[in-house]
Amino acid sequence: MRTQPVSLIRRRSSSFGCISWIAALVLITAHAAGFAVPGGAEIDDADITRAVRTNLQTDKGVSAHLIDVSTHDGVVVLKGTVDNILAEQRSLRIAQAVKGVRSVVNEIDVNPVTRSDEKIRADVLSALAVDPATESYDVMVTVDDGVVGLSGTVDSWAERNLAEKVAKGIRGVHAIDNTITVEYDEERPDLEIQKEIERKLALNPHIEEQWIDVSVKEGNVELNGAVGTVAQRSLVYNESWVLGTESVSADDVEIKWWARDEMVRDDNLVVKTDSALEQAVKDALLWDPRTLSFEIGVEAEKGTVTLTGVVDNLKTKRAAGRDARNTVGVDEVRNYIMVRPYEPADNVIEENVDDALGWDPVVERHEIDPVVRNKKVYLYGNVDNHYEKAHAEDVVAGVNGVAEVSNNLTVNGKWQWKSDREITSDVENELYWSWVVDESAIDVTVDEGVATLKGDVGSWQERRAAVEEAFAGGAKVVVSRLDVEGIAYDEKPIYFTDESTAFSSPVLIPQ
Repeated sequence: MRTQPVSLIRRRSSSFGCISWIAALVLITAHAAGFAVPGGAEIDDADITRAVRTNLQTDKGVSAHLIDVSTHDGVVVLKGTVDNILAEQRSLRIAQAVKGVRSVVNEIDVNPVTRSDEKIRADVLSALAVDPATESYDVMVTVDDGVVGLSGTVDSWAERNLAEKVAKGIRGVHAIDNTITVEYDEERPDLEIQKEIERKLALNPHIEEQWIDVSVKEGNVELNGAVGTVAQRSLVYNESWVLGTESVSADDVEIKWWARDEMVRDDNLVVKTDSALEQAVKDALLWDPRTLSFEIGVEAEKGTVTLTGVVDNLKTKRAAGRDARNTVGVDEVRNYIMVRPYEPADNVIEENVDDALGWDPVVERHEIDPVVRNKKVYLYGNVDNHYEKAHAEDVVAGVNGVAEVSNNLTVNGKWQWKSDREITSDVENELYWSWVVDESAIDVTVDEGVATLKGDVGSWQERRAAVEEAFAGGAKVVVSRLDVEGIAYDEKPIYFTDESTAFSSPVLIPQ
């Protein structure tokens, strides 16, 4: 059972302010007796506030020094200002992912750098044009006092979201007013829509789909059931937008963090055979607007998926790898997809990359020099942290014509020293508050800043999340000895440095 250890409850009294002893005793007694914890046994608001505030302050993608956090009966209120819309959205998702949060009221104001509406509009249009996925979209752009209006028609809700995501990556954007309409080529029967949604939920490793009921009437989707966090409810909502969906209502999906033990995916629902796993990944690729138009080969062997084929842009290759990793049953991905862009020439790519880095609100303040040779981009310069380094690479990967990126950016920030005892406590706290990780199955030891994780996790995604939470707790290096679904790693521990992680924290999954 996923019961918070008494030792951890006591330790948290000095770092987070412990869960109220009454609630803690209810939790321990109920779990020990094998009973479900009643819905009234909630985590203290003060603990939730501290957890959200800590996660915001330690996340390198959010400048949280002007964000205030308060909690009222499990409802988190975020107030303050950030300097770009990406940080505002990231702050929202971080709060949504904290255990015990029932809802998030976002009152963060985006106070970006001052730019003229004309310049913002020009950059949004350029960004849509140089992105290989959105360049063909029929999208019109207006800007009024920093608010970007998007209109037009696309073929799917995923394409609508992708256009909005590109617009959010422009410096000076205050908000997005997305009125893009989705026009389907043909109508689909409600039962067909329902079955596709249920399959998407079943293949997502972060959702226990047997706890979600899906009903569809004239394309309108109604969701009922329970999830463990607001972030998971957001994820269920997003996954329900398939071809033919007219609207989605998730108002009746309850947040029951205390029922996590009962919400464990049934082993019978996990994709196990190689052929079934191959089909699951192929389905995931068809649901992604970046990958659906390419012929990508998928081979599976004992949980390891190998991707092959040819695509014309680097973003598609990376999206395919992400889709495979986020499929139930996948433990490892070997991405051998070849990128073969047709155009443009190196000098045009270099100019477009330079523009993309210049209009990005996260890295625009840094002097980053791109050099392009044979469609490979070499990045030189300095950034403040590894998040910014990874973000810059992601920005470049989205530029049309880029086949590969050599990221030579130097990180100015250094690891901040903490005692091993502090790191141990903070890592355990990070694992406890994570909605992805079962902290009760993981043992944490720290020696001179090196955190070693031992225990069992249910998936590749959970193992990766545990490593990222260890870095969030202050570890300098993480050694993973975590066994994934019975696959022992004890004989071959995996070493991570802060620079080797993906820096796309599990809290960012809901989009």
